[in-house]
Amino acid sequence: LLGLFLSLILPSDGETFISADDLRINLWNLEISNQSFNIVDLKPANMEDLTEVITSAEFHPAHCNMLAYSSSKGSIRLIDLRQSALCDSHAKLFEEPEAPGSRSFFTEIIASISDIKFAKDGRYILSRDYMTLKLWDINMDSGPVATFQVHEYLRPKLCDLYENDSIFDKFECCLSGDGLRVATGSYSNLFRVFGCAPGSTEATTLEASKNPMRRQVQTPSRPSRSLNSITRVVRQETLGVDANGNSLDFTTKLLHLAWHPTENLIACVAANSLYMYYA
Repeated sequence: LLGLFLSLILPSDGETFISADDLRINLWNLEISNQSFNIVDLKPANMEDLTEVITSAEFHPAHCNMLAYSSSKGSIRLIDLRQSALCDSHAKLFEEPEAPGSRSFFTEIIASISDIKFAKDGRYILSRDYMTLKLWDINMDSGPVATFQVHEYLRPKLCDLYENDSIFDKFECCLSGDGLRVATGSYSNLFRVFGCAPGSTEATTLEASKNPMRRQVQTPSRPSRSLNSITRVVRQETLGVDANGNSLDFTTKLLHLAWHPTENLIACVAANSLYMYYA
């Protein structure tokens, strides 16, 4: 359903904010309630030509003239409001090239980015698609500097997930205030926490419940490329059952979570309950 309201995002200047839906991003002034300025418009002249929608948007934490938005095609665009009133062109485009021979019916569906978050220092962007978390350096648009496998074990089940609409679930992501860990939700009210510091192999699965079970899974990282102080890595956690040893429940899903900006505290929502975890 197009035109669905996605989010409100406040920049660092405290004077303006943006609203985003499937096709447009609008800039508002806090003092003017009846007028907004359209800064991104993906609506084609003929709606039959529509091939891409906006899925998430986020202001840079330090520079109020910069924002990023993600799309259903698996790309992230960084735009600078100083370039033009209507940001039809982007300052940088972040997307991972498709591996040769890997295309399938599900390729575009699972590549769609459901959420993006800037790191506190603004240098990195964390993105979540159906299968993975990816960490991007805004100074390097050739590919993510780290990829964390979240749902790789579900790849053989994509047909079933498509038939029951689970493949369209939109999971959020978050980063710790110190930038050393990232987190995202999964099924059976589980959420995953990964270490993203150079050389870290941390991969923890937690269950959002009154009596949570915790399982630490550590797998060796496989470096493939170095850049300054961070190494491009791929970490995979294979998990076919939930933390209690039961089959994963696709009807219970942890879609929403947030990391406290200064404390090592995660808040997450499962069903009609809010859980908070402190380490």
